Amino acid sequence: METSDPNQSYEAVREHGRNMIRPALIRWKEIAQQLLKVTSRTEEEQRDAVIAEINELLDERDALQSEIVAPFTPEEEELGKELVLLEQQVSAALASYMKLIRSDITAAQSKKEHVKSYVNPYNKVARDGTFYDTKQ
Repeated sequence: METSDPNQSYEAVREHGRNMIRPALIRWKEIAQQLLKVTSRTEEEQRDAVIAEINELLDERDALQSEIVAPFTPEEEELGKELVLLEQQVSAALASYMKLIRSDITAAQSKKEHVKSYVNPYNKVARDGTFYDTKQ
């Protein structure tokens, strides 16, 4: 995860327009962009690290939320419109990542059930009065 540098935020403020945008809004945008980048990494080997990084970014973003309160400058309102679109992309990316994880879990459970049925093929057979010797 990239660390936040106070000088970097100052540069971002200067870049976005005459010191009229709060650093919290700039950092929010940076975090949203990082979330989009992180959710694009789908390798299973790195999944735990990716989930941890997503959690850290979301926690940092939650902390920033208290600093973003009205009144807003016109420049902040413009950035806010960009952030709304960016947040829609972030939400879609997070939902897609979560769906990928769920499908992998479902596949793993299915594989586990298949292995169990191979080991004991008579486990799910209906026993309607027939004798079945459970001792193997």
